[in-house]
Amino acid sequence: MTSSRKVFLGVDIGATNTRALLADEEGAILGFGKAGPGNHESIGYEGLTAALHTALDRGFAQSGVGAANIDAAGFGICGLDWDSQEPATRKAIGETGLRCPMRLVNDAILGLLAGTAEGWGVAVVSGTGCNCWGWNRDRTRIGHVTGGGTRMGEGAGATELADRAVRAVAHGWTQRGPSTALGAALAAFAGARDVPDLLEGLMEDRYELGPSAAPLICQTAAGGDPVAKGLVEWAGMELGEMANAVIRQLEFQDLTFDVILGGSMFDGSPAIQDALRRKVNALAPRARIIRLAVPPVVGAVLLAMEQAGIHPSDRIRERISQEACARG
Repeated sequence: MTSSRKVFLGVDIGATNTRALLADEEGAILGFGKAGPGNHESIGYEGLTAALHTALDRGFAQSGVGAANIDAAGFGICGLDWDSQEPATRKAIGETGLRCPMRLVNDAILGLLAGTAEGWGVAVVSGTGCNCWGWNRDRTRIGHVTGGGTRMGEGAGATELADRAVRAVAHGWTQRGPSTALGAALAAFAGARDVPDLLEGLMEDRYELGPSAAPLICQTAAGGDPVAKGLVEWAGMELGEMANAVIRQLEFQDLTFDVILGGSMFDGSPAIQDALRRKVNALAPRARIIRLAVPPVVGAVLLAMEQAGIHPSDRIRERISQEACARG
């Protein structure tokens, strides 16, 4: 890196991890830092600042630059669902010493920036939780769901899938519903002796089945268990419903556009993506369903470049994407 080159910071603040990526104007990655969760809804704004400090310090150490050297920054932030949350979020970011021009967006938007050449369309994120946002072509209109999870009827992340699986196991054991191989699978996963011990232990907080159980549910579905298959189908349809809500808000029904899928849930089972595709294409037949193939933090770097009036070429975008993938 020469001293005349600009330095851009992209940050993806999620419910599980926080990633910071530094790049120059040619797309060369200068540094990368990773920390734990940064969602203020679960760890507060002080926790957001702490996670950001850790990720930035690691990225600065690799790159040899500091906060004062950053020309512009882009942030994708899990939990930034309403305009009223931005002042407190900016204050938390300011505690790190960053004083450069910056743009803050919900982390779902990073999928559009990283996964589409023009940076518009609809993005669906499903990992620990889920969300859906969209931009129109000239970014004059934005659409989104509430981000409120099951309280707002928007639950199809790994957490909600695991919760539904537990209910299905309970219904199978009480004979309220069909029996399912999920019972034995989840009991073994939790370290329980059997299904009754699992259910009793969950009620007494001796066992816990959280989002980490989602891959096992998908595996059980792939093995042919009807109940597990139904849960996976539900997740895909629910995520498709969320996408359709944003499609209606932005009046995309008759357009050709991309629906970018990001998050670990889409790695669990192809049936989730298939169900989502059916639901979305029933409303918007020309929508293209695309799995995000690069880390979302790439979108944050591109957002930072935009703040400096730079519109990266395809070559620069490709370089950032390839080097970011290599960093993990």
